[in-house]
Amino acid sequence: MSDAGIELEYDIGEPPEKVWRALSVPELRQAWLPGEALADPEAVAVTPGQEIRYRMRDGAPPFLESIVTFRIAPNADGGTSLRIIHDLDDARFRRMPQAAANDDGSPVMRAA
Repeated sequence: MSDAGIELEYDIGEPPEKVWRALSVPELRQAWLPGEALADPEAVAVTPGQEIRYRMRDGAPPFLESIVTFRIAPNADGGTSLRIIHDLDDARFRRMPQAAANDDGSPVMRAA
């Protein structure tokens, strides 16, 4: 996970198969994750029954994009352990200039 991300974990009383359908079937997903929140309605990556990733886009300027990963696994109670990993993945941040070769990473101090 990047520095610009968050991770959330939930235990859900429903079996993994049911949670997987809610994550992966567009008509079911639409109830809790509307298509207009997605940069692309198709998943970026899928490991059936285990993990699905979507590219999301903010609805307001500057319209930042992120990748949200949903991981599911059975839990000890017969339900589902759901991990949601939300990473900022906007191309505008990947175009940041490279640091100078002699830059030691210290913050730049400027006179007021």
